Formats: sequence, C-alpha cells, structure tokens
Amino acid sequence: MPLVAGVDFGTLSVRVTLVHSHRGPIGTASAEYPLHRRREDPDYATQSHHDQMKALVKAMRAVLDQTGVAGEGIVALALDTTGSSVIPVDCDLQPLGEYYLWCDHRAKAEAEEITAKAHALGLEAIHWCGGVYSHEWGFAKLLHWLRHNPDRRSQFATALEHCDMVAATLAGVTDPAKLRRSVCSMGHKWLWNPRWGGYPPEEFLLAVDSLFAGIREKLASEVLTSDHLAGHLSPYWASQLGLHAGIPIPVGAFDAHWDAIGSHIREGDVVNVVGTSTCIIAMAREPQLVPGVCGVVPGSVHPGFTGIEAGLSATGDIFEAIARRANTTVAALSAGLETYRPAQTGLLRLAWDNGDRTVLVNPELGGVTLGWNLLHTAQDELFAAIEGTAMHTRIILERMASHGVRVDRVINAGGIPQKNEVLNQVYANVLNKPVLVPAGVPTSLGSGIFALLAAGVYPTIEAAQEAVCLPLRVVEPQPEAARVYQQLFDHYQNAYFALGSRQSPPANMGLILPALRNLAAQAIAR
Repeated sequence: MPLVAGVDFGTLSVRVTLVHSHRGPIGTASAEYPLHRRREDPDYATQSHHDQMKALVKAMRAVLDQTGVAGEGIVALALDTTGSSVIPVDCDLQPLGEYYLWCDHRAKAEAEEITAKAHALGLEAIHWCGGVYSHEWGFAKLLHWLRHNPDRRSQFATALEHCDMVAATLAGVTDPAKLRRSVCSMGHKWLWNPRWGGYPPEEFLLAVDSLFAGIREKLASEVLTSDHLAGHLSPYWASQLGLHAGIPIPVGAFDAHWDAIGSHIREGDVVNVVGTSTCIIAMAREPQLVPGVCGVVPGSVHPGFTGIEAGLSATGDIFEAIARRANTTVAALSAGLETYRPAQTGLLRLAWDNGDRTVLVNPELGGVTLGWNLLHTAQDELFAAIEGTAMHTRIILERMASHGVRVDRVINAGGIPQKNEVLNQVYANVLNKPVLVPAGVPTSLGSGIFALLAAGVYPTIEAAQEAVCLPLRVVEPQPEAARVYQQLFDHYQNAYFALGSRQSPPANMGLILPALRNLAAQAIAR
C-alpha cells in the first residue's frame, strides 16, 4: 500500500512522519534548528532557511532508517510550516536575509500604520482579518524589512511565506513568476481574497508607504488551495532526502491549519493547537466575519470550507518561562498539579507574556498575575497559567460563537495536551464542554493527508481522514469545577478587557482581589 511523507516545520524543529495509506503513521523523526534571539531586543526572532533545509534532510533520513522504508517507495511529500514567517528573496529566489519568524514582533509600528490606513480608507479586507492588522503578519514584516535594509532593496524581487519558500525550494523553482503560493498563507496574513481581486489595491499600499510601490506585481503569482500542486520534487532534493525525483508536492499551509486536518476536524469543531503558542482553528460553510480573529479565509483549512483562525501568542512558552525562572523544568513543576482544585491558588493570570493575538490584537501587553501573597510558589503560578490560558481560550470561543461560528466540539491538539492531562481537564472545566484529545500527536499527520490526496490515493480529505486519523478520547467537564470556574471567569473577563484596553479600568476592578481570596478559601475548605 502507498506511503507518503508528511513534514511539519515548527518553531524549533522539523518533524517528518511516514504515513501508510491504511495504517496511518508508521514512524516519526525530528531534527532541531536554532532560533536566533537578541536579549537586548525581545521582539527579534529569526531563522535560517539553510538551517531548516539541513534539518529536513536529517529528519527524513532518520525516519527512513528507523522504519526501514526505502525512500523510492514514498509516493508524495507535503509540508506545513509556521506563519506568518516571511523571507525576502532575490530574482533567483535566494534569501536576502533570514525568516522574520512568526514570533518576531519588531513590526508593531508598521502593523498599526496598516490598520489605521485601512480603516481611514475603508478597506474591506481589514474586516476579514478581525479589524486589526497584526504585527505577526506579512505586510507589516515586509515593510519593516524594507525600512531597515536600504542596502538590499535593489536586490529584492519578492517575499515568501515559509511554506511557499520550502515548497519552491524542494520543487526547484527559481523564477518568482512560476511560484505557487498558498491560500492559507496569503489569505490569513497578506489580506488576499478573490472577493476583491487578490491583494489590496496599489493605491492603498502606497498610502501606507511609498516603499510598497510595485509590491502587488512582485507578489503576483498563483494563489491556490492545497488540493493543487506546488510542483514535483527536484532531482537535487530527491538525492539529498533519499526519495524518488518527480513525486508530487501539494501547495503547503500553516502548521495549525493542517494539525486541525490531522485531528479529524469537521464543521462545528474548534481545534486548539496547543504548543509554544496556541492556534485556534475552525471552519464553516459560509464566511463568518469575527472582530479580533486572525482571518476568515475561504479554502485555508479545507478547500471546501472557510477557515477561521485565532489564538494566543504564548502558551507553552509561558509554562517554560515560569519553570526557567524557578530553575527547574515544566515536567518537574507539573508533578502534583493533579491535586490542585479550581481557583485554589488565589491567583488570576492573564496570558499576555508575548502580547495578545486574539481578541485585543495588542502586542504592547505583558503578562499579569493578580493575587500574589508571600507564600505562593512557582507551581502555583504554573497552575494559574494553565487556568489563564484556558480562560483566554474561552474568551475567544465566545467571541467566535457570538458571531455565528459553530462551536459544537473542542479538540485539544498539538504537543502539550499529549503530556499534560491537568491542562485537558482544566480546559474542559473552564469551557464547560467535553474536550477531545487525539490518541497520539497529530503534528505532521495533516501534511500526510494532503500528500495522500496529491498522490491520488484518496479522492477527498474526508476519506483520507477516516483512514489515517488517530482516535479521539473524551475529557468530560466536572460540574462542581465548572461552577467554580464560571465565577473565576467572570473576574478574568473583567480584568481582560479592563487592563487590555487603553480606556480607564472600570470601578469594579477593585472587587477582583477580594474575590480571588474568597474563592481560594472555599477551595481549601472543600
């Protein structure tokens, strides 16, 4: 039976999974690459395309060795990546620098300018990305690069999202005119939509900054859903990877969107891809515009549906930071968390350590923990952070539901739910909904599904999902815990909108700290 390779480029490593057309995943290997940060500039985060491609070769060779599979037997290769991770290139598609990674937040001023100009000029596209253009997205990152690299502007031919760059590299594409770009990447991060003829008009881009002169033409190449091909594996990369030249490579997408596919998403599901950050993915038959989300894009998750994206700018990163400050690990700090009761710590933690992605879309925010006393521990903070990320997730799901998006089921995907059962139970209790968890890590399985489609093994995504997706187990909410969390959530919601806006906080902020003490006392008494 046919075998395909699903590839997932994450923030710190690439994972390659071999997927059997009937048995599902049969082997996985990963390889790391460095993330370049600067202590003096916490907004800086870049990565080398060369480092990533070396890691892909290492991971592919490793999984072939582990499974004993002959590379010539792999019939298709598909890939997803982080985003918006942007790289400027020259006329031969050679990098002019490193990727501005998704977590690079240097383009805050540029994003604010784009947002302000879009509203001033009545640009329809701004309402399809939640009303605020983010510092994490393509045009803002590109404008920052153009402003800060005047010596390389003359070499600039175009900019690519990570998934499009890797697909072009593997397919041996070296002409910008022959690129095939992803609806997922360009729709969610570059204001692209066929509704208004693709990208925003040139006059709008020039109104933002004259450095955008001609940028529409430089971005002009086919934008396609992932049931189309980006190309076929070139002889050079086939030899590097140990695969057969000429196998199909479908148009790529973002990791969270294909994690949702690998988690067996269907209409009415919301998939929380919980990792370093959280991406929240839903899909609907008809477009549902939602203020504060990261985009509403036809075809971005599933070619037959409109994809809706939201999320938290940091989740696992917050847990890691808490453990690092305590000179320990998340695993060590998590031991014993299962004994904690809802609201027991008396802490209320707002998960803004890396800004707010949804619904406030504000990079200037920072982490806030209310209710500290002299006896609190790092473990208390970790539990409060899990509660806080769950409550932020509820803010987002309620915003989506209030604008017509169905939220029938919640699926916790990504790597963290596989190793943190406390998180799954807290999420079920805070959301007061059953939370489904895949029986294994679905990362890169979505890529495998699109590879099966590209190879013609299955006629539809649904048929491939039925064959290879992992079963889902259910974590039920606990009624008493859900009751307590409803009280805590009321205070969280109050603090979230009061502290997260530039308006004066309401008078009832003064009720929060006494309420936290009272809830903690009740939890201890129980």
